[in-house]
Amino acid sequence: ASVSAPAQKCCTENIQPFLTSILEELMGPVSSGFTEVRSLFDKEVNEIIQDFQKTNDMTRLKENVDQLMTLPFNSVKMEPCYLKVNLLQELLQDLKSRFKVYHIDFVIQRTQNFMQELMENAVYTFEQLFSPRHQADSAKVATTIEKVKLRVLK
Repeated sequence: ASVSAPAQKCCTENIQPFLTSILEELMGPVSSGFTEVRSLFDKEVNEIIQDFQKTNDMTRLKENVDQLMTLPFNSVKMEPCYLKVNLLQELLQDLKSRFKVYHIDFVIQRTQNFMQELMENAVYTFEQLFSPRHQADSAKVATTIEKVKLRVLK
């Protein structure tokens, strides 16, 4: 009871007025990282479509879809997504001194983990909605892949 009033006053005067601007600042790198995840997924699926249109090979299509499933664990391809979030390091340095925010690396790592999880969910959903072995008409495969991709991105 004796700490509640001073703590409330401190938060109201020293933290709450800055929360909106802090969140806006932090959301820039976070949003760009998640946008990069979306772009990477889109690019990879487009490459699968293009390859299938050139080869019309169902075996190779299955291999490409299997390869897509490993995308969240491909550190080279995911690196550009993760780099976008590294900008938080600079932004959080200011918060560290003003608001005693510690464990900046943890915030960045958790954000990158969420990005990887989002990619895992995207490729899993793609695989569930599109199964090459259930595609009888190879003429419609590219169109089906595109529709599934758009559904996943939605």
